[in-house]
Amino acid sequence: MKDSKIIEIIAKLGQLYPGKQRCMLNYSAPHELLIAVRLSAQCTDKRVNLVTPDLFKAFPCIQDFADAKTADVERIVKPCGLFKIKAADIVAICVELLENYNGVIPDEMDLLLKLPGVGRKTANLILGELYGKPAIVADTHVIRLSGRLGMVSTKNALKVEAKLWEIIPPEDGLNFCHRLVLHGRNVCKAGNPNCDSCGLKDLCEYPQRVK
Repeated sequence: MKDSKIIEIIAKLGQLYPGKQRCMLNYSAPHELLIAVRLSAQCTDKRVNLVTPDLFKAFPCIQDFADAKTADVERIVKPCGLFKIKAADIVAICVELLENYNGVIPDEMDLLLKLPGVGRKTANLILGELYGKPAIVADTHVIRLSGRLGMVSTKNALKVEAKLWEIIPPEDGLNFCHRLVLHGRNVCKAGNPNCDSCGLKDLCEYPQRVK
């Protein structure tokens, strides 16, 4: 894709979704974001946001999670699916944060990836959202839309992230991804994209492929 078209896409997304965007998960403390992102795996942000108020009320701080019985966490997070492994990871993450990082979430990719259940998508979101570092969050919306726009030619999350690092200015990465997520939810949905009402249709390759 030509640099000029990439610039146009970034600019158009900025017009459609102006200002600084943030992730759709609700949180009031850094560890709450990390836990919410872990719960969001194969689960909608909407459902996670319904579950986390009760979860964070039951376990107000990192120490409470570290001391928790996994079964007690399971009962609350069950609606998010994969609840046994998610609950185990949440408790283990908090134990490790206390033991190795004085209760502070690391601000380095390699350290974040050592936490139980944390992958690159989660780590990038933490780095960008909490620490303002350059980040590319290759979630399902970002993978789908960047493919439809013709920016990438793969659905592999690692390859999508790597390609977007090459073509998106680092300072725009996180906001670009947040805007793609919003556009994916509002317009360019997986099963029924509303191409006629899409503000990106003149820059997008997808309508041409489905004609």
